[in-house]
Amino acid sequence: MPKKKTHKGIAKRFKKSKNGKLTHKKSGYGHKRTKKSPSNKRDARKDKEVKGKTKKNLEKLLAS
Repeated sequence: MPKKKTHKGIAKRFKKSKNGKLTHKKSGYGHKRTKKSPSNKRDARKDKEVKGKTKKNLEKLLAS
């Protein structure tokens, strides 16, 4: 049985915390921030947590 390989694209975008949470940056805030409201820009600084079935699928892809 071959070893599981880490999906490098997923590894660059998602981080696993010490307590096992998967987090990622919110999309849509790379540029053109002048139109966006200050509260949205503040909110975008925080990492978003991945939950549910998506988390299970990502953990399989991150398995190294």
